[in-house]
Amino acid sequence: MTTSAVIQPCSSDTYAHQALALIAQHRLLATTQLHQLLMPHTPPGKVHKVLGPLRAAGLIAHTVLGGRSGLHAHFLTPAGIQTVSDWPELRGRNADLITSPTAAALRAAHALTGVRAHLAFLADARTRNDEYQPLDWTPEVTHRLPDTGGEDRLVADAVFHYTSVHPRRLHYRAFVEIDRTTMSSERLARKLITYARLYDYTPQQAGRRQTVADQAATFAWQRFYPRFPRVLFILTGSSRIRLTNRIADLRRMTSDHELVTRFAARVPLGAAVLEDLEQDGPSAAVWTPLAGTAEPRGWMQL
Repeated sequence: MTTSAVIQPCSSDTYAHQALALIAQHRLLATTQLHQLLMPHTPPGKVHKVLGPLRAAGLIAHTVLGGRSGLHAHFLTPAGIQTVSDWPELRGRNADLITSPTAAALRAAHALTGVRAHLAFLADARTRNDEYQPLDWTPEVTHRLPDTGGEDRLVADAVFHYTSVHPRRLHYRAFVEIDRTTMSSERLARKLITYARLYDYTPQQAGRRQTVADQAATFAWQRFYPRFPRVLFILTGSSRIRLTNRIADLRRMTSDHELVTRFAARVPLGAAVLEDLEQDGPSAAVWTPLAGTAEPRGWMQL
């Protein structure tokens, strides 16, 4: 007796589904970036065949960025946000409502610079055959600090999860800070204090005084990470000498501030120039450690 073959539904998502998920995750994506994330081995024009129906359905809109290229950056409409609201790959993430093309253009510089950094890691992972996917980079991750009703927060520009498979399987996590030299060097360096505070922060339980043993097991970050993520500063937007000076200021904060010094003894910290990541790859010796010797190394060797 012959049994008819059972036809199973496809388990892979369509390009349209993936495109919506990526735009929701990253808030704003340029057409060229979406092509690199979604279908890097296809002709660039193919991504327009994915975006066109999504735009016609009212799920995405775009803004035109400055310059001669007329580059489009895409964001979700309210209908698009509603569509992705219960997708499992976006669980725990609330897609931001960008109200207009003007609002999108005003936040494009920072958002798209972060995507550039993500793409550098993604291209490097693809070359190395490591496990790192377009949704493994999560922008704007917030953690509360002391119990102040949520008024005191750390907002990382991104958190990413990465698995290296050669020569052995290792899992990495990192907080990412994108510096476009739009703030003072001192203010940038002060972010290290905030990360050090998060590392030591233990929430207080109402009506109970914690013991030392309790505190060792209940650091706030352990609710989210098995190991505290390394902290990576990625700099761009100015001359090489100015970026080098800002990295030196980060190293000085690490050595001069007692809390940060203790933090740096336990958590890898590094800084690199975005253009170096794009040219040589993040695994190349382009990272300056923020503690100890300043000899450049790859981000996994910090």
